[in-house]
Amino acid sequence: MAKVILTSDRGTFTDYGGVSVLGYVACMPNNIVPKLLMDKFFAPPAKYNRGEPLHVPYPLRKIEASLVNAGISDIKIVSPERLEKEVNEDTKVVGINVHDPYGLSPVTFKLTMLFGGQMSWTARYFEELADVVRKLKQKYNFRVIVGGPAAWQIGLNKPDFVDTIFNGEAEIDFPVLVKKSLDGESLPAEITGRMPDITHIPNIIKPGRFGEVQVTRGCPRGCSFCSITPETYRTIPMENVEAEASLYLKNGYKDIEFITDDIMLYGQKKLTVNHDAIVNLFSTVKKMGARYLTFPHISAPAVLVSPDTLFEISEIGGLKEYGAEAPVVGLETGSTKIMHKYMNAKPYPWKPEDWKDVIVKATSIMNQASVFPCYTMTIGYPEETEEDLQQSIDIVQSIIDSNYTAWIFPLPVIPMTSSRISKNPFPYMEKLPAGYWDLLYEAWKYDFRTTKQVIPNMVKRMNPVTRRIIDLMNGAVFDNLDKIFKQLAETKGKKSADFTDINMNTVTGFLKTVYWITRYTAGKEIKNKKVSSLTNEARI
Repeated sequence: MAKVILTSDRGTFTDYGGVSVLGYVACMPNNIVPKLLMDKFFAPPAKYNRGEPLHVPYPLRKIEASLVNAGISDIKIVSPERLEKEVNEDTKVVGINVHDPYGLSPVTFKLTMLFGGQMSWTARYFEELADVVRKLKQKYNFRVIVGGPAAWQIGLNKPDFVDTIFNGEAEIDFPVLVKKSLDGESLPAEITGRMPDITHIPNIIKPGRFGEVQVTRGCPRGCSFCSITPETYRTIPMENVEAEASLYLKNGYKDIEFITDDIMLYGQKKLTVNHDAIVNLFSTVKKMGARYLTFPHISAPAVLVSPDTLFEISEIGGLKEYGAEAPVVGLETGSTKIMHKYMNAKPYPWKPEDWKDVIVKATSIMNQASVFPCYTMTIGYPEETEEDLQQSIDIVQSIIDSNYTAWIFPLPVIPMTSSRISKNPFPYMEKLPAGYWDLLYEAWKYDFRTTKQVIPNMVKRMNPVTRRIIDLMNGAVFDNLDKIFKQLAETKGKKSADFTDINMNTVTGFLKTVYWITRYTAGKEIKNKKVSSLTNEARI
């Protein structure tokens, strides 16, 4: 048995039913989305092939490679469901990668706030993992090191079974901690890993999930609300990208997703788009045999600086045929005051006063390139006024009026302990400006429309049963949610309390929820036939 076990909670260690965007369902309160649907469709357990888990989260593969590179080879990556089978008296270290263990990420914080405030699925899955690890540690007395992008959440309330909280990047210092554990040495309660240069970031040695290949790390823009600072930015060399892409393609993967905080800044210097480097990145991997080439993040200013770059990589990557490329794009705010204070370099090479024009023009370019941006906004800064909110509403309305295909998500700005706004108060519902609720409603009306338009392409690669469930959500459920969000706007969020006592994980709770949604949206009594139909859907 392995001395070093690497794992993550179920909300991370899954293939999300084959479509990564469904990972956002785990951000919902656990009482709203039935466990049956989560376990079967939105966060199914990992499958195994010859003892090896499939669809392993990319960060775990990077950590595995770092340990092997440091001479530690007695390692096993294990899904949370199999920990009790794999951990034994030989186990000396359990490393846990966390992405949202307490449900404090912006998306999760918002959704739990809107729908009654109960524990999110991300938090529940971590709680389930914690229960297993705690019990196993009492039996086998191994060390537990917790790290990952949300290690800061663990620092807010350190569980009793955790020996070390590992902040920052793992390549240099995580292997050092593991060696100390194997040698029986003491460990620090908390540590921040040193930042490796590109020569110390090893290639993964086994496939990860969704054909993910990291092409940049960090971000050079330096927004205050983000934990990523400008000095962390690195472009991964092409030979490393080729090696990881080749690993996936040789193991049967058809598509490659380039992991980056902004695909348009691959090979950049001083925030200048490097057209040749970006096009070479896409064309090289395409020639290796990849079908679709996608990316999770892009920025509006870089798109506007070099539209031809986006058009060319869209053509190479097959995005028109793919039909569902929806990267996250930071819109953040419409307020020039807020932008100047918290994200002055965000619109570079333009100024904060130009932001609205940059966003509108860049959205048009992205749509022409078959890219449908998921705009995220940060709301709830201490000095944010109703006038600032109105400027944000205005920029959102400009996108809507232009009839572009995009999503807009106004999110609470979270004071992560690893960011420069760590001392800011949490943006709880009662502290949000009144205009937030109007912004939320206008954005979500638009989001529902966009989802109905785009989701047929998004679900075409799913299995038939999952596709049927998403089709159901795309119809009646989204229509109902539109009216729910209207009520949230009219009551300035107070209507969210109606969700607190709903429990979709019992038959009674499920039927009560169907009744609640129908009563508040359609204004009609539930027909026996409808109840029967919906109940049968839940049993699939």
